[in-house]
Amino acid sequence: MDAGTDAALTSLGDPTRARILHLMRTSPDGRVLVGRLATELGLRQPTVSHHMKTLLTDGIVVREPEGRQVWYSVAPDAEQRVDAILGRPRETAAVDLDRIVDDLTTRFDGRIDPTEIREVVADSHERLAAGGSALLASRTFSFAASRLEAIARSSAPAIDADTPPSVLFVCVQNAGRSQLAAGILRHLAGDAVTVRTAGSAPTAEVRSTIVTALDEIGVTIGDEFPKPLTDEAVRAADVVITMGCGDACPVYPGRRYLDWDLEDPVGKPLAAVRGIRDDIERRVRGLLADLRGPVARHG
Repeated sequence: MDAGTDAALTSLGDPTRARILHLMRTSPDGRVLVGRLATELGLRQPTVSHHMKTLLTDGIVVREPEGRQVWYSVAPDAEQRVDAILGRPRETAAVDLDRIVDDLTTRFDGRIDPTEIREVVADSHERLAAGGSALLASRTFSFAASRLEAIARSSAPAIDADTPPSVLFVCVQNAGRSQLAAGILRHLAGDAVTVRTAGSAPTAEVRSTIVTALDEIGVTIGDEFPKPLTDEAVRAADVVITMGCGDACPVYPGRRYLDWDLEDPVGKPLAAVRGIRDDIERRVRGLLADLRGPVARHG
């Protein structure tokens, strides 16, 4: 790995910088202003300037003064490195939210009010779009469906004894540790456990090293993608496992909370990610053994 790739990995390991690059690459002329970025990201301008300075120092972006304004764009010799880490920018497809609402209304007919379904779909679309998620229409459907399932589960008058226990894995970007844990638990438990993931500050895509590390042991990532943390996901969980996301996760009575102190795989080479994967696998196997014993379920 050359020094340029190391710099790109370090710079883009931060989710805010990844979002900056996404907005930069999807802007009409490939250029952005710090002030406009701050507005788009909901951050203070000095914070955005700090991140931009790091990207500039690492050679990921170039600075173009134009009168009193300063534009930033991806450095020409860094484009391939950025594409390799973030993926190539996709053309923006139209999102038919009415179609998504209609389809989910059919799925949840009689279980959830159509007005609430529309609200969840709109909010899910807004959250994923703000994070630069690709495949926005299908992911909006998937994210909204998962949230609605969680709402239906947590609002049920009682949990049936045959209902599988539900586990929620939460990390910062929902692109590394939580995806490793979820993939392994789904692989080992099948339909016997309902598995969800979320991130306190999700990035756009699951990292390629995570997909590779799971594939090496026969585990597929499937159609998983980073998703924001929502209250309904926590309320629907029997067990909530956090991994380095601090106090971002709301606390509800009747849930079991665990915090796994794990090394962050962001920016790490595959050899290091394998070690993190194996540590997570040991913990997941212990969790599964526990879930297969008597488990106190919330009602």
